[in-house]
Amino acid sequence: MKLDPDLRLQILEKVGIYSNRFSISEPKVLLTSKEVLEAPNELTKGRRTTAYKYYGVSYLQSNLIFINVKKISDEKTLENTIVHELIHMRFPYLGHGKRFNKLVRQGLRGKTFALYQKRK
Repeated sequence: MKLDPDLRLQILEKVGIYSNRFSISEPKVLLTSKEVLEAPNELTKGRRTTAYKYYGVSYLQSNLIFINVKKISDEKTLENTIVHELIHMRFPYLGHGKRFNKLVRQGLRGKTFALYQKRK
């Protein structure tokens, strides 16, 4: 996909909507490899120079996500990538697998997740 101001706004709106549904604070969003490399090192530590290989990357400690618009070819993949990265933010302890994929599918279908409450 080609990043233009309209697509940037559309992505930021979707991130806001899904963040609200998932009861997480809205992360900062980077949309180009250049933006990742221009961000301070401590924010993008771990997957700084390899981010371009992926559709998206979550930087949990920095409340930051990268959506690689250049690599994404269609609207469905874009939406899936946004939800995928935000599920990482909402469930940081959960790795990829059946449960993770189920949560992504539920998120895409509109499920809301209550604020995480630690048990006393």
